Amino acid sequence: MLVAFPIAIGSLLLVSWVRVKEPSSSSNIHPYYLSVVEVNHNATDKTLEISCKIFTNDFESIIEKNYKSKVDLVNPKDKAAADKWVTDYITKHLSFKADDKAVSFSYLGYEKEDEAIYSYFQVDNIASVRKVEISNSLLHDFSDQQINIIHCTVGGKRQSTKLDYPKTEASFNF
Repeated sequence: MLVAFPIAIGSLLLVSWVRVKEPSSSSNIHPYYLSVVEVNHNATDKTLEISCKIFTNDFESIIEKNYKSKVDLVNPKDKAAADKWVTDYITKHLSFKADDKAVSFSYLGYEKEDEAIYSYFQVDNIASVRKVEISNSLLHDFSDQQINIIHCTVGGKRQSTKLDYPKTEASFNF
């Protein structure tokens, strides 16, 4: 089956088609490995809102590898354990600086949409920001073909970048 995976880079919207095995298969295989991180500054709430989109089968595979436990993120037997694994994995592979200061983020939850898991995080007490730096090594421990797309929006202005393995660093100035 073909799955559409829209990617916005600047004002350009690309639609990538990924061929995956039918759902009846025990493992979905696709020709490349992709995650999308969205960062949005919410001036009203004084927060950075963060979402991470990762293919479900890749995310489950890397969690199983790292935590030596079978996991089903779509229908978890133990939701608390699934939340812990998602939080732990993301916080080990994603970090942020706002105006040259390291910031910590809190986990809000995750959901499945189509072939991906969206996990949500938030950085509090960010009234304004001019520079956002991101270190992103999501799924670098899974595939050396990993591509991480990052979109960052501040003051209604959106900037994007693509990090091909082994690159992990991105910086956005507003």
